[in-house]
Amino acid sequence: MAGLAATGRSALLTHLLRAAYGLEDPRLVVHAFGLRFPSPVGLAAGLDKDGVAVPALAAIGFGHLELGSVTARAQPGNPRPRLFRLLEDEALINRMGFNNAGSDALARRIARLRRAGSVHVPLGINVGKSRDVPVEDAVDDYERALRDVWQVADYLAVNVSSPNTPGLRSLQACGPLDTLLALVGRLQRELGNKPVLLKLAPDLADEPLLDAARIAERHGLAGIVATNTTTRREGLRSPHATEAGGLSGRPLAARSLQVLELLRAHTRLPIVSVGGIASGADVVARLAAGASLVQVYTGFIYRGPALLRELNEAVLRALERAGLRDVAELTARGLPAPSPRQAPPSVR
Repeated sequence: MAGLAATGRSALLTHLLRAAYGLEDPRLVVHAFGLRFPSPVGLAAGLDKDGVAVPALAAIGFGHLELGSVTARAQPGNPRPRLFRLLEDEALINRMGFNNAGSDALARRIARLRRAGSVHVPLGINVGKSRDVPVEDAVDDYERALRDVWQVADYLAVNVSSPNTPGLRSLQACGPLDTLLALVGRLQRELGNKPVLLKLAPDLADEPLLDAARIAERHGLAGIVATNTTTRREGLRSPHATEAGGLSGRPLAARSLQVLELLRAHTRLPIVSVGGIASGADVVARLAAGASLVQVYTGFIYRGPALLRELNEAVLRALERAGLRDVAELTARGLPAPSPRQAPPSVR
């Protein structure tokens, strides 16, 4: 992150990054939540919590960046070690604990970047609960953070699904979630219209997931981010598999796709699909299943910046093969079923 931050301060180096890894094509453009995304592949929250590497990450080829999770109060996060690579499983386990400099500091940094003309892709800001704030006071804590970053974000994501802040996932229950999301409506009326998304956990059963989506719809949210990391550990081979924290990467792919398909069938809200995406085929499958956008994190850690061009090129090839005009058509229609092979003539 320090290297990316330093690179982003150099116009020459960011230009070189863009030339090496970027890919611009009008067929990749996505319009969602009232915003224009130059490609469907974005960066998931968790990597750049404090917005220190925005210019470099955009130059690499991300179509949007979700910064955070950020909290109202600056906090150091959990004790180290708190991040583990599960090489055998193409996965990570993290228990970072929302380590960040606070929502006010992030807002000031993004405002400076915008004044300097250094923001070239949509910026989402993912907001979580401060660790030392009791769950019963969570709404006030979220309100403070949301107010801090409201004006500098292109969209906001309300994170109630990280497994690394005690009590946070209890906010996904209907009563607490309804109270929390009512806050969004009040802020929309007071501070101005802003797309707000809800980020959900993959560990919710199907009916609670649908309940959360219905509550999000009722309160006028713009979309859903599905999904966060999981606490499940089935089928892992790595010696780090027993570490506490949230699991991301390849083992999450099947459940994340399942959640996408479930939500797509039962909600009109646009969905940002995240979890286990590591190849062009993964991106195409999520878009064909109805995702408006996708996000990567663990795949980027393992594959590096070359992954972005690979993913976008795979989307373009899929569009060409299917005869589709753009990503929006792929999301709306899916991939056409393959034509059945002509049966060979019978031999008498």
